[in-house]
Amino acid sequence: MLEGSILQQLETAHRHSTRPIHFGVYYKNTLVALCHALEDHILTEDGEPLVITAFQMGKWYLQEANRYAEIAQRSREIAIMASADAGFAEHTTSQLPNVHLVPIEAGDPVEQEWHLIILSPKYTAMVICQELSEGDYGIGGLPASDLERKFYGLWTFEPELVRETAEIAIAHIEKYNPELANKLTAHKQAIQAAIISPKDLGVVVSRVVDYLQTGQENSIPVALDRNLVSNEIQAFLRMAQLMDLADINTPMAAAEVVAICETMGQLLDLPAWQIKRLRLAGLLHRIDPLQKAESVFTAGASTGYEEAPSCPLTCPLVPGAQVLRTMPRLRAIAQIITHQTEWWNGTGEPAGLAGDEIPLESRILALAADFQWRVCQQQYSEQSGQDIFAQALDYCRKQQSTRFDPKLVDTLTLLVMGLQQGLDLPLMTPKVSSSMWLLDSRWDSHSKSSQEINSYPK
Repeated sequence: MLEGSILQQLETAHRHSTRPIHFGVYYKNTLVALCHALEDHILTEDGEPLVITAFQMGKWYLQEANRYAEIAQRSREIAIMASADAGFAEHTTSQLPNVHLVPIEAGDPVEQEWHLIILSPKYTAMVICQELSEGDYGIGGLPASDLERKFYGLWTFEPELVRETAEIAIAHIEKYNPELANKLTAHKQAIQAAIISPKDLGVVVSRVVDYLQTGQENSIPVALDRNLVSNEIQAFLRMAQLMDLADINTPMAAAEVVAICETMGQLLDLPAWQIKRLRLAGLLHRIDPLQKAESVFTAGASTGYEEAPSCPLTCPLVPGAQVLRTMPRLRAIAQIITHQTEWWNGTGEPAGLAGDEIPLESRILALAADFQWRVCQQQYSEQSGQDIFAQALDYCRKQQSTRFDPKLVDTLTLLVMGLQQGLDLPLMTPKVSSSMWLLDSRWDSHSKSSQEINSYPK
């Protein structure tokens, strides 16, 4: 990273923190899709955000200047950093009262950076990247296609990280324009972003995924396509992370559920591809739990997608799972999450499936999530001095053969015995910026028969 760049300052601030930042490499076409999605979201919501952006060179800003005239109408203030070239300051957008240009000097490290920082009362979002140097590209050298240019950095919706980056960017602007920096600071302080609701965040995530998928419709190299797909998964993972962080009692719920699911899968001797599906379903399982959904969609009728073998056409989907189905590689995960609220005796929702009709991963996820939640409840109860694992297990045992698969409760019992004897379940904090490792070609639920998906060693 370039010394003194905004990205480098952010990385330094978190280098030894308890929340280190995981950066990734993004192709230009991926960043274009991400930024256009976030910019267009400004045009559809009434939050009047503060927007700070860096375009590297004035010519890149000019390509988007007309769009920014529209964005300015829906924003309280926009600050644009770029090298002053190609009529940078003469465009009509640059003359708008709430659009402020910051012409950066040659040699300024921000000249190699690409930023979009959005602070809204309703949500926060940012893309912050730095272009790779010629040496970083290695033997192949600089790419021939502009869309194949690579940038190192991250994108996120996390409010505290976005606000922190905005402060660093404003401090950089202060070197050029102290008066503007003071104005931006005042706006930043005036925007007290509320806790992001799943509904509001879901709209942003859906738009990001739509734009990334549109990018895939064009004929592009495989490497660029994989970069787009990886970021689609990142959008959902970032959404799930924020929902966990908003839960002050169980901010690590997803990671803990994943650890339980994976260990149960190993005890059941499930194949690696099925454990991978469990891992991703565990990370995403809180996106939109059925008990909080006021309405459901009828699968097949409204999406046009085929159903998984164990999910009939009349099976309704919760809104969060419906969003997941827009991505072909996550349809199987959507099915797992949808059916985590089924009951073993057939009285659950949304489809009233019973016994082995319920996907195995859904049964495991339901039991693991309930056990994890009960352990957390016991930790905060007056009886926390007792064996919290035994108490949580006892609750689950009382529901075996009604809500939970009795054989899976037996498996959970073995796990609890291990925990009582000192077994340590390693919590995995996923590196969201490198999410392609979560993909597996066999995850499409249509590639396995329902009998194979729902079976486990007897």
